[in-house]
Amino acid sequence: MRPFSPLSFRPPKVLRDSSLSTLTAGFVAMLTGYSSSLVLMVQAGQAAGLSTEQISSWIWALSIGMAICTLALSLRYRIPLVVVWSTPGAALLITSLPGVTYSDAIGAFMFCGLLLLLSGISSTVARLMRLLPASLAAALLAGILFRISSQILQAAQSQLGLVLIMFVSYLLAKRWAPRYAVLLALLCGTLIAWLNGMLDLPDVQWQLTLPEWTTPRFSLSAMISIGLPLYIVAMTSQNLPGLAILKSDGYEVDPAPILSLTGLMSVLLAPFGSHGLNLAAISAAVCTGHEAHADPAKRYTAALFCGALFGGIALFAGTLTVLFMALPEALVISIAALALLGSIVGGLTKAMESPGEREAALIAFMVTASGFTLFSIGSAFWGLIAGALTLFILPNTSKS
Repeated sequence: MRPFSPLSFRPPKVLRDSSLSTLTAGFVAMLTGYSSSLVLMVQAGQAAGLSTEQISSWIWALSIGMAICTLALSLRYRIPLVVVWSTPGAALLITSLPGVTYSDAIGAFMFCGLLLLLSGISSTVARLMRLLPASLAAALLAGILFRISSQILQAAQSQLGLVLIMFVSYLLAKRWAPRYAVLLALLCGTLIAWLNGMLDLPDVQWQLTLPEWTTPRFSLSAMISIGLPLYIVAMTSQNLPGLAILKSDGYEVDPAPILSLTGLMSVLLAPFGSHGLNLAAISAAVCTGHEAHADPAKRYTAALFCGALFGGIALFAGTLTVLFMALPEALVISIAALALLGSIVGGLTKAMESPGEREAALIAFMVTASGFTLFSIGSAFWGLIAGALTLFILPNTSKS
């Protein structure tokens, strides 16, 4: 038996693959995921007449499910697979929950999770993704992220100094230390916000969040009016765009196990308030892009950091919800926008690589970036349809 020597010790592969840039990407992905829709979650809960404890349990259930799925999938496949809740679904619940008993809503959440599980068991989604041209996937990615990043201009109208300092610090770091550009922008933005009294954090009592069980009741009307729309929104606005982003960044994945796990966890956690777990799109792009790590094979560690943070938030969901809502909106929007710039560049470049598919890719990008909504279905789905229709009607362009 060889004697132990500190010089011969090698840390686990996960630690060797980790870096400060992947830690930063994981943090930004977590921050983007929560800050973009946490207000919607609270608003939906208040519209449904839920207590503070029930809303905290809701966020706990989603956070613990996101942590388990993100860590399990990213470790299993060594790919940055980030699982989040459905932001469009949270917006949908603001208008659909009032007038419905919470037990009926929980039953509808379980019905949505069951549909996601059945989608994973079947091979339909996998076949659709294999048929998706790489140019349309890239255009879809660029359109989704462009819409989010462009909000930095709105943030500049209210907090011009903060946004400009973050932007300049990002550019300077991009010139001299590109791997840490996002981190430096975040640090500078936080410092400026603190010096200007924008970080008005409330006094909170740190205590563990206790989940609350609600016995589901399966109402046909609730399953049709809440569960089915939730499933459609989750697939069209979260899962399909999320798979497209992975494909655009060079990660070919089988969607079946992803949908199966997220669907199963959605069903199990629904009685505690989870309205559904889905593959991330925007948050995932922070972890899949070049900014996370120069080596695509090591970017999965960014998702692992993100998943670990999800788990930490689950423990103190009630307390951290209050703190997240106290962060300056301009700071959150700006750091998310800057973190996504590299992914937008990569998406547009790949979308325009094939001359014969450029027009279809451009149309897909424009529709997706527009924020167009029809029948409560988001622009990502319609951008995909518009791009595919263009390729179908103009088949000769593939030969040009």
